[in-house]
Amino acid sequence: MSISSRFAVGIHILALIEINKGGVSTSEFLAGSVNTNPAVIRKIMGMLKGAGLVNVRPGVAGAELARGLSEITLYDVYKAVDVVKEDELFSIHEHPNPDCPVGRNIQDAIGPLFSVAQTALEKALGSVTIEDVVKDIIEKEKLAKAEE
Repeated sequence: MSISSRFAVGIHILALIEINKGGVSTSEFLAGSVNTNPAVIRKIMGMLKGAGLVNVRPGVAGAELARGLSEITLYDVYKAVDVVKEDELFSIHEHPNPDCPVGRNIQDAIGPLFSVAQTALEKALGSVTIEDVVKDIIEKEKLAKAEE
């Protein structure tokens, strides 16, 4: 199991909209970069729009960021695309054997650890912006071209 790829795709979409801001970022264009179906992009775009991260208009091709790059954190994207339900990043099996000492106590033993880990992840995501991602992509692209 892993975190839904909607999270990575959401970040990809936002970064590409910024990098392509002189062009038109249609779902087909974005899907070509992500290498997926435009319907998948439209679904995630709807989630990003619902969270106030992008502006899209029915019948008008293209999308734009609804906020400045430095105002959109990875945590915003994480929440927007419903990566996990509240406090459920790590799930614990629900019906361990109560006749076993481990089964009887495992949930109480690891539940608090999972909560701390989720909080740490969410805090880390809140400290990185789409601007940081875009700058990193641009720098990596410059290095790749310099090596050619």
